[in-house]
Formats: sequence, structure tokens, C-alpha cells
Amino acid sequence: MNPYMLIGLAFAPVLVIIAFVWFKDKYDKEPIKLLLLGFILGGGAIVPAVILELLGNSLFPRMTMLNIFFYAFFVVALSEEGVKYIVLRRFFYNKPAFNEPFDGIVYAVMISMGFAAIENLMYVFNHGTSVAILRMFTAVPAHAGFAILMGYFVGKAKFLTRYKFFYRFMGLFVAIVFHGLYDFFLLQNDYESMKILAFVVLLVCVILSYRMLNKKRKFILDNKADSSIKED
Repeated sequence: MNPYMLIGLAFAPVLVIIAFVWFKDKYDKEPIKLLLLGFILGGGAIVPAVILELLGNSLFPRMTMLNIFFYAFFVVALSEEGVKYIVLRRFFYNKPAFNEPFDGIVYAVMISMGFAAIENLMYVFNHGTSVAILRMFTAVPAHAGFAILMGYFVGKAKFLTRYKFFYRFMGLFVAIVFHGLYDFFLLQNDYESMKILAFVVLLVCVILSYRMLNKKRKFILDNKADSSIKED
């Protein structure tokens, strides 16, 4: 297939998810330059993640079920979600533009979609159209779901006076758990029927993410309404 078509297939689901979250953030939208920065840094974060995964892979020469479990959670999920979390905390958490809980989701999604875009390009150019279409409905939405879960808790943490560390930790922890489960069920080859559980994990993650998006949006709308009443 034409390489430009492959690039289009790799980026299409990423752009759809970015647009979806962008339109959900109806009030006080984030600066475009920060969103682009998040996307670029997320794409760059794949480099340390891949290095960590290659180092981790060398620890498991024989892939038993137990080794696959540790590899999925403590190598792949921890590496990928860890680097995304570091970018979110280091470059966006303390920005003045990060001024409402929903912003945690917006920035986390931008970082994750940058990561997913580069990862998608790698897979698509190596494996072709069929993988591009498969990942359009699996891996890319999964990355978005993990990001929304992380951003929900990190956004909540920033505007609390207590339990900040707990909610920041939960953001990373929940993303790792869902990512680890998803990868474990896909990577194990002992029981083919167990692979369907990866899609169950993905479905649960997407449902939770959608609810969190709507919960944060409702919170913002209620606050805007209260502000309008007070001003009147």
C-alpha cells in the first residue's frame, strides 16, 4: 500500500480521539501550543519506553505464563504508563493553564495519543493494512482509555488540599493495571480462549473512561452554572 495511506491509517484513530476529547472540553480550552507539546512529548516518550522494554525483555528468555504476567505489568505497562505519567507531571501539572480537573484528562490524552501515533506507525509499516485496521479499534482506544483513567485522578489530585499523593498514585496505578491486564491476556499463548479477556478489559476501560469524561464535564458545567447564578 502507498506509504501515505499507511500514515493516514496510523493517524486516523488518533485524530478522532483527540477531536472527541477536544470537543468535550467546552469551556476554557487548553492552549494549542501546550496540546501540541503534549503530543510531541508523548511521541518522544516512546524512545525510553522501548529501551526499558528491550532491557526488560532480556530478563525473560523463557516466556512462561508467570513471566508473561510480570513482563506485561512490570515491563510493558509500567514502562509505557510510567513515561507518560512523568511527562504529565513534569511538563503540564504545574502549568497555569492546568486550571480545572478536566485538564488532567486533556493533557494525558494528548500525551498518550502522541505515544500511540508513533507506536502505530511502527506497527503499520511493519505489518500493513490489516494491523492498522485492527489497532484502530483496539490498541489506540486502549491507550486513550488508560490516559483518561490516569488524567482523571491526576486532575482530581491537583485541586484537592488533602490526599494529593494518593490520587496521583492512583492515576498511575489504575493505568498500569488496565494496561497490564490487556497485554497479559493478549501476550499469553497457553490458552487461546483467554485472549478474548483482553477485549473485555478494553470494553470495561472504555466504559469507565466515558463515564469519567462525562462526570468531569458535568462537574465543570455545574460549577459554571453556579458561578453564573452568583454573578446574577
